[in-house]
Amino acid sequence: MSSPNQALQDALAGPLSELGVDLEDVVVSKAGRRHVVRVVIDRDGGVDLDTVAAASQRVSEILDQPAQAALLPGPFVLEVTSPGVDRPLTEARHWRRARTRLVKATMRDGTHIEGRVTDVPADDHVLIATESGEVEVDPADVQSAVVQVEFNRPDAAPDDDSGEE
Repeated sequence: MSSPNQALQDALAGPLSELGVDLEDVVVSKAGRRHVVRVVIDRDGGVDLDTVAAASQRVSEILDQPAQAALLPGPFVLEVTSPGVDRPLTEARHWRRARTRLVKATMRDGTHIEGRVTDVPADDHVLIATESGEVEVDPADVQSAVVQVEFNRPDAAPDDDSGEE
């Protein structure tokens, strides 16, 4: 039998995809007599409050259905949120969303790469501009990677997803 987290992920992934968002994680924990259901969503370009509200409504409808209600006996608190800056880059879409961001990666061979993601031309190719030049990285060769917090990003202008230069 699957865990409540996995069962909820299975139930939520499709409906959230229909809203145009990716389900990144579902965490169910106990807080006293209540469950806390934390649903993490994201999409290219990020999520805004309207998207979070629509996803919250859809998740709430699903959690109220008998099959999911059995997984969460009693009252629960629903939290729908976007990933924090400390989210590890584990999927090709995470790398794509980190374009122009400074990242630090530890490779499976023990080496470290720190630089700015310049492009993600394919799921198995990430281009990172380092101090010593551009490096091509296969995400499968990465042990761990995270976006570095920058308070004065050189490209601090809002992201333009229109594709125009």
